[in-house]
Amino acid sequence: MNNNNLTHVAIAILYREGKFLLQLRDDIPGIIHPGKWAFFGGHIEPGEIPQVAIKRELVEEIGYAPDMLWEFGVFSDTNVVRHVFYAPLTVELKDLVLGEGWDMGLLTPAEIKAGKAYSENAGMERSLGEFHQKILLDFMNKHVSVAKKKE
Repeated sequence: MNNNNLTHVAIAILYREGKFLLQLRDDIPGIIHPGKWAFFGGHIEPGEIPQVAIKRELVEEIGYAPDMLWEFGVFSDTNVVRHVFYAPLTVELKDLVLGEGWDMGLLTPAEIKAGKAYSENAGMERSLGEFHQKILLDFMNKHVSVAKKKE
């Protein structure tokens, strides 16, 4: 899966009632996007396909396996190729088990547009990862019905 020495990751846009589930990453120097809101997901293992990787990552990180996942697109920058999938979140936030990260939350379209949201665990507003915000704004523009529910 790793061609051209780029890192390949599989990430998920999970949505519920017009809001989007994001992880507040640990605020640890040396990790990617420390202390920022980002998608759940992670590295694609050698020989693994993105559809399998995202399901594995979601189970590891929040104990949740969506019945169906759809591919939204592939977004690349100089170091990372992001395979982005989307699915409805069919359980309550309280039913998820945070296995990785500092916090998680359902962010509103307004928070995503502003690029920041409050975290109970952090006790402050934290910003969204730049690429995560761009991908979510693109998704909201293309999937208006998902983003407009109960805004």
